Amino acid sequence: MNVFPVVLCGGSGTRLWPMSRGGYPKQYLKLTGSDTLVQQTVRRLDGVENVAAPIVITNNEQRFLVADQLRTIDVSPSAIVLEPIGRNTAPAVAAAALLAMEHDPDALLLILPSDHVILAEDVFAQIAATARDIAAKGNLVTFGVEPAKPHTGYGYIRSGKPLEGRDGAWHVEAFTEKPDAPTAERFVAEGGYYWNSGMFMMKASVYLEELARFEPQVLEQVRLSVSGAKRDDDFIRLEPQAFEVSPNISIDYAVMEKTARAVMVAARGLKWSDIGSWSALAEISEKDADGNTLHGDVLIDGVSGSYIRAEHRMVAAIGVKDLVIVETADALLVAHRDQSERVKKIVERLSALGRHESVTHRKVIRPWGSYEGIDQGERFQVKRIVVSPGASLSLQMHHHRAEHWVVVRGTARVSNGDQVLLLTENQSTYIPVGVTHRLENPGKIPLELIEVQSGAYLGEDDIVRFDDHYGRVPTSV
Repeated sequence: MNVFPVVLCGGSGTRLWPMSRGGYPKQYLKLTGSDTLVQQTVRRLDGVENVAAPIVITNNEQRFLVADQLRTIDVSPSAIVLEPIGRNTAPAVAAAALLAMEHDPDALLLILPSDHVILAEDVFAQIAATARDIAAKGNLVTFGVEPAKPHTGYGYIRSGKPLEGRDGAWHVEAFTEKPDAPTAERFVAEGGYYWNSGMFMMKASVYLEELARFEPQVLEQVRLSVSGAKRDDDFIRLEPQAFEVSPNISIDYAVMEKTARAVMVAARGLKWSDIGSWSALAEISEKDADGNTLHGDVLIDGVSGSYIRAEHRMVAAIGVKDLVIVETADALLVAHRDQSERVKKIVERLSALGRHESVTHRKVIRPWGSYEGIDQGERFQVKRIVVSPGASLSLQMHHHRAEHWVVVRGTARVSNGDQVLLLTENQSTYIPVGVTHRLENPGKIPLELIEVQSGAYLGEDDIVRFDDHYGRVPTSV
C-alpha cells in the first residue's frame, strides 16, 4: 500500500509581504533555511516509508515556479495538477485521490500544505507512520498540534474517545473554527484541544466515499474535470468548465466535520508553524543574545527583540526594539511585532491603488528565466533579462514599443523579422515596432542581456504571441 503525498501548492500569499506576494507566495521563499518551504515539504518525505513521488496541486500561474523548484532538488513528481480556478482543498484532494487510484486502488494520501514549517522532521516521519497504520484501517486521520499558547489564528480539534490500542490517537469529537481570544484561552486551559494543522492521512477510496456521501456535487464535478483533463509530460490540466462548477469548500467542512471516521493523531514534538505572520516567523527563528533575528546585510546598535531581514541592500537599525523590518528591492516594511498581522491591510490598499507591489516583485520569474526592472521614465524602461540554457521566449510582436538588446553574458540567437542573428558579449540588436522577433539561448550558460524599451506604451500586455514552447495563451506574458 503506497503513500501518495499530496502537496497543496496553489493560492496566493500576502501575510508575509513584501517578500510573499500574490504572484509569488511564501511557499517559494527561503524563510527558514537553504531550501524554500515547498522544497522543505518535499524533502521531508524522505523519512516516510513506502512513499511514492508527490502529486502537486497548483495553478496555471505558478506551474513553472513549482516545476523549477522541484527540478532544483532533483525531485520528479508523479503529477503536477493545474487547477483552472481555486476551489479550496476538498476538490483539490478529490482530484489527487482519483489520480492516485489510477496507480494504486489502495493508495493512501498524505495531504500536506506546502507553506508550513516543521523543525523536527524525524518526529514528522514517526507521526506519519502512526497515521499510515490508522488510515489503512479506513480512518480519516488529521494531525493535531499541541497548542503552545492560546492562538486565534488556528482552528481547533477537540479530542474524544481514545482510539483503542493506540497511544496518542483519539476519535475526533469536534472541530472549531478560529476562536476569539477568551475561547482560545479556555481551550488551552481545559486541555484536550489541538491546533488543526491542515495535514491528513487517508485512503483515497475512503475519502471519495465520504465525499460522495456529504458533498456529491464536488465529487461529480471533479470526476468530470479529471476525465477531461489535458495531460502532457509536464502537467495535468484539469478540464476547466466542470471544475469551476464544483462547490468552493475545504476538506474540513466537506468531510472531516461530518464523517464518523475522523481520527486525530497528536503531533507531539513536531515544532510546527504555519508562519501566518512575520511575528510567527520571528518566534521560531534563531535569535541572538538580545532576542534579535538578523538575515542578510544588517548592522544594529542597541536593538532588541527584533526581526530584521535585508534582501537587496544594507539595513542599519539603532536603538529600537520589538520591530519587524523587511527590505526587498522595491519595498520596505517596518512594523511593531505585535502589529505584523496588519500587513494585509497594506496589501489591500496597494491592490486598490493598482500597485504591482501587491502581486509581483521587481524580479519576475518566467518559464524561460527571469526579468528585472532597472530603470524607467517617460516613454522608456530598462530591464535585465536572464534566459536559461536551452530556453527561449515566445515568437512575438509589439504594437507600441521598440526594443534594444545588448548581450552582457552568454550567447543569444535572435530572430528579428527575416533575419536570424547570433550575438555574443557586447553585441546588440534593435527590434522596431511591429517586427516579429524571438530571443533564444543556444548555449550552456545563462544568457544575460540588457533590454531598453521605448515607445508610447510599455505595458506587459502589449504582446502578440505567435508561438510559445510553454503552452501559454497568446495574451499572457
